[in-house]
Formats: sequence, structure tokens, C-alpha cells
Amino acid sequence: MLCHAAPAAAQENVLPSINLQLSPWTVIAREKGIFKEEFDRIGTTEVNLIASGAADLLGAEAAAVGGGAIAIAQRMIYPATVHVANGLDGVIVWVSEASNRYRAPILARADNDEIQSVADLDGKKFGSSRISCYWSSPFEIATKAGLPFDSRLEKGRIRYESIDNGAVAISAVLSGATDATTAHLAAGQFTGAWLSGKLKVVDRSPDDGIYVNNAGRVTYFARRDFVEKYPAVVKAFLAARERVREWTYDNVDEAAEIVARETRVPLEVAKFQITHAGEWEFMAGEPNVDRARQAIKNFQEWYVANGDDILNERRLSDERVDEVVQARFFVGGEYSIYR
Repeated sequence: MLCHAAPAAAQENVLPSINLQLSPWTVIAREKGIFKEEFDRIGTTEVNLIASGAADLLGAEAAAVGGGAIAIAQRMIYPATVHVANGLDGVIVWVSEASNRYRAPILARADNDEIQSVADLDGKKFGSSRISCYWSSPFEIATKAGLPFDSRLEKGRIRYESIDNGAVAISAVLSGATDATTAHLAAGQFTGAWLSGKLKVVDRSPDDGIYVNNAGRVTYFARRDFVEKYPAVVKAFLAARERVREWTYDNVDEAAEIVARETRVPLEVAKFQITHAGEWEFMAGEPNVDRARQAIKNFQEWYVANGDDILNERRLSDERVDEVVQARFFVGGEYSIYR
């Protein structure tokens, strides 16, 4: 059950308008009046949804948050943590439940008979976004198979290239410029290629692994100064998301029609993005702040031990993790949506 009552202090700072990411769930929230209901009660009367644009670069959300272009952004917990480690003065206000094996599989071209398993990637080219699930998931798979990726520090067994544009990463696989990639099949750039039969799954993250249980969770994060000034706005945003999640599961066909129209994708693609086992827009939240914090501590320890060049240089201390994941928005916190 959602908790809507806000502390009196939340009324001290009113935010007249807010810029948010345009995504499947946010267009539903706008269409069904859920944003209006949640934000009107705290005085935020204008909600602007900002599309990612033609560049569609993974990680652009962090830059947009840092520069104030959007207020609250979504990224998986591994890249969100790396953004903070790289200097973003941001905090995490929501963390999802654990992930699953379907969220970020290794993909190859369907007609590439040379690639049938992760073992076949030895000496082959792999292209994906470095600061994303498109690296953290296959890195675990490849490492456990004894086939480490190339890094800035040393050569591995798989030739790794960072490609931050999803359309370019998928085009590289389809053209043969690279042999494999990893993607969320429910992400816009990849869904069409998957549904058309042009791609195949080569391997998936292990169910008991570090990605599924820790690094593959979703987060919402915002700049520290924004959260300090407008905690009630953050709460309204999270309450709206939870309401949309519940409504969407009860009204999949109508939700897909809204997503198709508002994000300009075919209806088949929109419905896949809602119903596929690997979708992430409508995941349940992790209400317990200690479990959310522990997820970061767990995956940092594993990736550092296995040669993560970024986190080896500037990992977050346990104390910093505890501070970054804001307890006020989890169970027991004054701005929690959970009872």
C-alpha cells in the first residue's frame, strides 16, 4: 500500500515544474492523469517529459541530471554507482528488486554459426556500452568462463570495445563488425531486431550470480541538492511510478497502446516492452534500505576482485554507499512510499 501523507516540511519548497525522462511508464503516468494527481498535491503543476533524442547515448541520463536538464533519472545500479564514483554529486532514491537471467543476455547474429556459446567468443570482438548492464552482465559470464574482456590495463581473451550508442552496437553485430553484444531486449533499439529474428541468445547471467542478485537492479537517482530541497517531489514521483506499475499489469493492452502512440513504436514492440521477462520499467521496488545498500557493496567487491578497472581506481567506501542510498525513501523513512 502506498503512503501519501507527506511531512509538513515538504511544503516549504514548492517546485512549479519538473523535467523527467520520457519512457514507457512516464507516458502512461501522463496519459492516465497519475502524474497530475501526485504532483498537484505538492504544488508541482507542470510535468515535462524529455525524450533521449537521436544520439541515444547510454549514460546521457547522468549528464542530464548533473546539468539539471532532468530531475530524476533511471539507470541500473551498477552504472548509477559508477557515475557517483566518477564524480556525479548524486544520491539514489529508489532501488528495484533483484534482476533475472533474461534482463541482459549475450547476443549474436542469428545466422552466425561460429558463435553458439560464450566459449566461442575466445579471440572474438564484443561491443557494448562500458558503464552499463551491457558490460556488467557479460563481464560476469565471460569471466566465469575463463574468458576475460580486454580492459584499459591489460589484454584479455575477448576483444572488448565500448560502444555507447545502442543502435550502433546492434548494427555492428548485424554487419559483422563485431561478433557479439549484450542488450536489454525490451530496449527500443534492440526490440525490433530481436522480434524480426535477426539475433539469438548466446548465454545468460547465472541465476545465483552477482549480476542477477546485485548489479542488475534498477535505480532512480537525482542530484543531492535537488533531493535535499524537494524530497516531497521525489516521493510524489516514486508514488506515481508505483501506481503506474499496478495499473499497467491490470491493463496491458491499453498500456501498450499508450506506449506505442507516445513513444512512436509499433504496438507489438510496445507490448513486448511491457510483458517480456527482461523488462525493467515496471519492476517492483526493494523496500529495505539495508538490502539495497548491500547490493552495491556485494557487486563492488566482486567486480573489484575480478579486475573492474574503474571501481579498482575509485570504488565507493561502505560509508559512502550508506549515505548515497537515501534511507528517507525506504521503509521507515519519512518520505517512504512503503508502509
